[in-house]
Parts: sequence; C-alpha cells; structure tokens
Amino acid sequence: MNTLTTLTLASLATAVLTIGFFQDKAPKKDAAMQLGNFSVSLNVKDLKASKAFYEKLDFKQVGGKLEQNWVVLQNGTTTIGLFKGMFEKNMLTFNPGWDSNKEALKEFQDVRELQRTLKARGITLNPEADEATAGPAHFMLVDPDGNPILVDQHVPKAKG
Repeated sequence: MNTLTTLTLASLATAVLTIGFFQDKAPKKDAAMQLGNFSVSLNVKDLKASKAFYEKLDFKQVGGKLEQNWVVLQNGTTTIGLFKGMFEKNMLTFNPGWDSNKEALKEFQDVRELQRTLKARGITLNPEADEATAGPAHFMLVDPDGNPILVDQHVPKAKG
C-alpha cells in the first residue's frame, strides 16, 4: 500500500469515527410511528377472476371467504386484500399489533396513540377510534390524492 492510500484510509476512518461520535451526541428525534403490517385492499369487480390472476403471481389465500365477497392473499410478506362491493376505492391498510403473518406483536403502538399523533400533526381523521375504549379499533384518513388509508388494529394492547 502506498503512503497516499494509507493516508486516505486513515482520513476516512477518522471521518467515520467523528461522524459516529457526533451522531451519538445529536438530539434524538421522535421515534417513527409503528403502523404495523401493511397491505393493499383492492376494490374488485370480479372476485374469482382477480383471485385467479393474483394466484398466477404466486399469491396464496391466507384469509377471507369467497362467499362473503373478500379474500386475503399473500406472497412472502406482501399482502393483498380483494374486496367486492365493500368500499368504493382501493385502500392502503395498516394493522398495528400484527406482523406480516397476522401474528400479534408483544409491543406496538396502540391505534389511539397513532391517532393522537396524527391529529397533533394536523391530519383529519374520519372516522376516528373511540379514545375511551381499549383493544381493537380503527380510524381512517385520506391522502392528498384522495386515496383512503385505513389503520385497523385487531389485537388488544398488552398491559405493561
């Protein structure tokens, strides 16, 4: 190794250590919101045709019932809900308290805590989760392009 390369590597190592030192001393930002499992809920015209299409993409049914006009399909950690006649638009869905296998998490942010954070940030929710309740609840919001977002908690928050 020549002297220039050694000096460059030493300078780079010093810079990395210095950045790490100052990052540790920087003020901490609020922790990111924990929205939970993510899925896309699609409003479909023909449930059987849509299900067959996504099965060709190797999605497998993990929930729902055709006779009730809804199914949930999964490929790895990607989840798609297919719904016929249940809502007007496609929707983003977050499930606080669930992992991608619909397994309850030991620790998560309760839907009411998420709701308070969003309201404090000036986001309009409709409907809102009832703050006087505990356990499963939901709220909805709409992004600037009119896309609905459902935050739907199915599990109770563990008392700690």
